[in-house]
Amino acid sequence: MTLRSGEWFDGDGLRAFSHNARMRQLGVNADEHLGKPVIAILNTWSGINPCHMHLRERAQQVERGVWQAGGFPLEFPVSTLSETYQKPTPMLYRNMLSMETEEILRSYPVDGCVLMGGCDKTTPALLMGAASAGLPTVFVPAGPMLRGHWRGEKLASGTDMWRFWDEKRAGTITSRDWTEIQEGLARSPGTCMTMGTASTMTAAAEALGLTLPGASSIPAVDSAHHRMAAASGARVVEMVREGLTIGDVLSREAYEDAIRTVLALGGSTNSCIHLIAMAGRSQIPLSLNDFDALSREVPVLASVQPAGEHLMEDFYYAGGLRGLQSRLRDSLHLDRVTVTGRTFGEDLDGAEVHDPSVIRTLDDPVSPEGGLAVLRGNLAPDGAVIKYVAADPALWRHTGPAVVFHGYEDLRARIDSPTLEITKDSVVVLAGSGPKGGPGMPEYGMLPIPDRLLREGVRDMVRVSDARMSGTSYGACVLHVAPEAHVGGPLALVRDGDLVTLDVEARVLRVEISDEEMARRRAAWTPPPPKFERGYGALYYEHITQADEGCDFEFLARPGRNPEPDAH
Repeated sequence: MTLRSGEWFDGDGLRAFSHNARMRQLGVNADEHLGKPVIAILNTWSGINPCHMHLRERAQQVERGVWQAGGFPLEFPVSTLSETYQKPTPMLYRNMLSMETEEILRSYPVDGCVLMGGCDKTTPALLMGAASAGLPTVFVPAGPMLRGHWRGEKLASGTDMWRFWDEKRAGTITSRDWTEIQEGLARSPGTCMTMGTASTMTAAAEALGLTLPGASSIPAVDSAHHRMAAASGARVVEMVREGLTIGDVLSREAYEDAIRTVLALGGSTNSCIHLIAMAGRSQIPLSLNDFDALSREVPVLASVQPAGEHLMEDFYYAGGLRGLQSRLRDSLHLDRVTVTGRTFGEDLDGAEVHDPSVIRTLDDPVSPEGGLAVLRGNLAPDGAVIKYVAADPALWRHTGPAVVFHGYEDLRARIDSPTLEITKDSVVVLAGSGPKGGPGMPEYGMLPIPDRLLREGVRDMVRVSDARMSGTSYGACVLHVAPEAHVGGPLALVRDGDLVTLDVEARVLRVEISDEEMARRRAAWTPPPPKFERGYGALYYEHITQADEGCDFEFLARPGRNPEPDAH
């Protein structure tokens, strides 16, 4: 077995001498690492990422597995993208973490890697970088947190935050209630326990074949999570010995199965952006059309909030992702290889569903279609998405007058103004919050309903933006409108009072004005100045692609590989 790390350590040259001398400085004897697979453990733990607060401990369990399998583990701290705290959005920094991942794996003496993440952007960022690096790779999901609780009611992080925030603004709950909810919402380490972006993307990673079977469903604090982490460390050592790389796993069929899985879960709209970007790193064409076509074929089977009734802990005990995929078995590509070295079909052997109220049957789905629709029309020439299964069905076909906000600050300043002319039939439009305009395409897309309408009992309205929204959010929110307003997309040209039509069944999003009027407005439009003048922001601004292309940096998605570093 020829090890990549041997380029650094083998031989009697000066640089090999230096590399080995510094290993002795680290307190490592020659027999501890020479001739053994060196495994990089990329850990996104930090003191301000509550979703990953347990990953420092899990890294120790991964190390244990690496040692037991005869490898040598090296832990690397990498950027932590905390959805809760990082502003304006960690999406601005997803590509930065992907670059860091790729370059760490390329530039250090490592033979394989274990990636540790889960909070929304960490999963795609780590996998994008690893796909570009091309080494044997296993992903360890952070796992969902435990259920929240308040006065005998189960609470869902994100989803119930939005719900009770509306109730607080409507005056139906007290400040004391709000404080108690705050204390009971998130009770343990782990990602949101709804089918938000975190659980959607870790499930996608498992569906791609990049985790051990069942890994994505395990609650963060369950002892099974400890065992999975150790087993992942052991497995990647064997992958190095077998020569099984991430490129062997990430096939076109794997991405199609990931989309099918996300749709059956009623997963986050953010998965469209991330999976398109990940496939781009694998040099596999993937588009919004693939999501829309498969959405018409795949039913929603997971009754998990926000599209269902239950939470991730319930999903795990009901059979988890393997249980759900066992329902889809006839539509999946079972012959492709996974990180186990077996076929995907072999990994699913023995999977069962233990609670059909949580993981529904094909004859009794949550929704007969995948719950995600790709919309097009003169308002979204390159596409927009809606998670219609989480919206009021009465709004799936709707035409109403636009109430337009240009940027989030404008929205915050005016949405509750008593002079704002808005009714429950209006269409709330937010322009200027896309990849460049946001900047970073923040999760502003679940636009607030005005206070006075909430007090009248309104709980959903059609809302349209070039922003994203949290996977824990809900409502008739049309997202990812492309091209975005900041680069002159049609959303920049919509005016108050224009009639906007949403038709989910017909997959249409349009503004009811003539082509001639649209052309006149476009001729009068003035491009806004760049958001950044220097630094990483300027790099981001100059190279970011639009939502329908995955919001990757174009130079990272190019075909071709970089040369291996000269370690001699």
